[in-house]
Amino acid sequence: MDALTVFLNTAREEFEQTLSAIDRAELDAAAKLIWQAEGEGRRIHITGIGKPGHVAGYIASLMSSTGTPTYFLHGTEAVHGSCGQLVAGDVVICISNSGETAEMKSTAIAIHNNGCKIIAVTGKPASWLAKFADVHLTAAVQNEGGPMNRAPRTSILAEVLVLQALSVILQEKRAMTPQEYVLRHPGGALGQLREGEK
Repeated sequence: MDALTVFLNTAREEFEQTLSAIDRAELDAAAKLIWQAEGEGRRIHITGIGKPGHVAGYIASLMSSTGTPTYFLHGTEAVHGSCGQLVAGDVVICISNSGETAEMKSTAIAIHNNGCKIIAVTGKPASWLAKFADVHLTAAVQNEGGPMNRAPRTSILAEVLVLQALSVILQEKRAMTPQEYVLRHPGGALGQLREGEK
């Protein structure tokens, strides 16, 4: 069996397993932490090291466009001054598949020391980051699906899926109208009101 076939089969299996394993209680706890922070005038940030850093950029954009203003916090620049964007009481979502990455540990400690709450997204509920966080979201996979089974592939899909699920809960809570969405996303086809929405 060639590598592409292995990847596609693995991705299908891991996607189904991630869907089945999504924990509504975890998501509700994360959403509650975010709602409480916003109710106190605090802000939401998201960070990751390496590939999860790219996931963080996408989710920050997705959540912002759907009613939860979210700021990208650079995973390593955070300990070199970018923690200055944080205010005590803010919430920071930290993404790390292993939950053990040295750079993320340093960043999470700095976030905590700045008085912020942490929502961890990891593939390992027993990891350092999962235990250090105030709330943990599980995004676990068994196999990445590519040659050597090392480069992040299906773990990235799992992180995106879990955080998209969180964004859906947050958007539903806000009862966003099409008009409000268009204000945040005026460009492209998505920025046009559809028939019956005007």
